[in-house]
Amino acid sequence: MKMPEKKVSGYALLDEELALSPVDMYIENGTVTAIEENSRAPQIWIFPALYNAHTHLGDTIAMDCGTTGSLADLVAPPDGLKHRLLRAAPREDIVGGMRAGMEGMIAAGTAGCADFREGGIDGVRMLEEAARGLPFRPFAFGREGGETVAGGLGISSTRDVPDAGRLVAAAKKAGKKIAFHAGERDSADIDDAIGYGPDLLVHMTHATKKQLRECAERDIPIAVCPRSNWILGVTSTSRCPPLALMEDLGCTVCLGTDNAMFVPPDLFSEMAFVSAVYRLPPPAILRAAVRGSAVTGPSFFIRKGGRANLFTVDPARSALRFSRDPLATLVKRADRAIIRTNVFTL
Repeated sequence: MKMPEKKVSGYALLDEELALSPVDMYIENGTVTAIEENSRAPQIWIFPALYNAHTHLGDTIAMDCGTTGSLADLVAPPDGLKHRLLRAAPREDIVGGMRAGMEGMIAAGTAGCADFREGGIDGVRMLEEAARGLPFRPFAFGREGGETVAGGLGISSTRDVPDAGRLVAAAKKAGKKIAFHAGERDSADIDDAIGYGPDLLVHMTHATKKQLRECAERDIPIAVCPRSNWILGVTSTSRCPPLALMEDLGCTVCLGTDNAMFVPPDLFSEMAFVSAVYRLPPPAILRAAVRGSAVTGPSFFIRKGGRANLFTVDPARSALRFSRDPLATLVKRADRAIIRTNVFTL
């Protein structure tokens, strides 16, 4: 059934350039059909919906269980702490935890995520069940056989999966997307991961300049998760992950939050952390919090002809009315309380 045309007016951050423009935006059947300049647009801010480029939503059920031990002790398959807790958890708890995580992301302006899905085929089905009826676009990188029914294959690290080549070949033959964890604790597994020609590399915390240049040249997106890296002790410096170098080399940088057991899947908090610790320019940070959408489906950037996935903020309702730069304010000090409306048509 055809939906009535919707008009959204205000100051919008348009396209990937994020140019702030006073506009009237017209949306019909979920598509932005026109964007017209309006010098009298109301003081409402219109932002592209965010996209969380790396999550593990299943381990929401182990929230804040502690971070004692090495990275392998905590999260490595098959017997890291998170995997033992997931095996012991009731199915309904895992589904409920994932749904609560997605509901929290929706409330904070995030309309989708790329989830590394443990639990094989049933793990992917649990994610689908958890998302049912929500205005949200989850994409599953399946593992342990889950890739056969998911949109993609997720590999923890080439050092953890000896038959990665066979899995990648089968997934590519089936038209699946491929993602690898790489460079989280050191750079030793990065070259092999790049060699498989993935659609996404996750972490790259300890990537070298040569490795990052190859990613830029081959247009391989990188999902970085700085808060997780700090919490799990794989970095203690703003040089890792090397975000400024990634930007300088022209890498496609996306922002994720990683394990929900340690880090809430909140991109507002992730953006503020990156701003404070890594000192990237606000436009680069916001782009990274949106562009993961294009890795798994249509982009969330606001443009004519694109799907309407955006949220609005009324700065008059809070101290935000004193902002001199809406984009910088969103990156540095936003939380879910500022959102006036979501328009997620996916």
